[in-house]
Amino acid sequence: MSKDDIAPPPRWHTLLEGRVGAEASYLMLQLPMLRLTLPTGHGPVMVLPGFMADDTSTWLLRRFLSSLGYSVMPWKMGQNRGPMMAYLPPLIERLENWREETGQRPSLVGWSRGGTLSREIARERPELIKSVTTLGSPVRGGVRGTSIGRMVTAQTGLTPQQINAILRERQRIPITTPITAIYSKTDGVVSWQACVDDINPDVTHHVVDSSHMGLGVNVAVYRLVAKNLARHHPAAGAGTE
Repeated sequence: MSKDDIAPPPRWHTLLEGRVGAEASYLMLQLPMLRLTLPTGHGPVMVLPGFMADDTSTWLLRRFLSSLGYSVMPWKMGQNRGPMMAYLPPLIERLENWREETGQRPSLVGWSRGGTLSREIARERPELIKSVTTLGSPVRGGVRGTSIGRMVTAQTGLTPQQINAILRERQRIPITTPITAIYSKTDGVVSWQACVDDINPDVTHHVVDSSHMGLGVNVAVYRLVAKNLARHHPAAGAGTE
């Protein structure tokens, strides 16, 4: 069996997705302390939503990062659906324009499919992107490593074999941009094994206790994202590009 033959998450992990409400409630209690204790930063950051989600899903994360000093941009492309590669040209054009306006390379934070897309942007244009942070994003196993494979194929119009062929072809070019991969071993949507990148040269993995739906409202995730961005976009006086 190939290491990319990854099974969907077990059924009991899917049932645990119901804890997202508790994760969000705990985050709301912790937000004031997070803002006081986490490092601030400065620079452009784009946040990309997951499959079938839009900018509404990342509103709280974007507000939090803005409160730490970042210039945060939503992806502004509606629901993240359809063939993923079709999003690359318009997103790259916007990021190019943003870099010209700010004089800094933007970082990308992507949730689930938004993280996979962020990786592909960095693969395509490594000189454009400062860093990539992924939240529960599948990078191996194609749609078979998720519990929503049928939905993905229905929305994209591509078979699992076609999706895998596209990914294999693109993976021939390594991603040299620094990647921070955050995932949960009890994720009920994406198998944690699918989130492990053992191919590209500059990847740091972090395991959190979270549901998949809760990755955008999880205290541990917010800490990791903030600390990672501060390394690449330090606040004024703490470092330079």
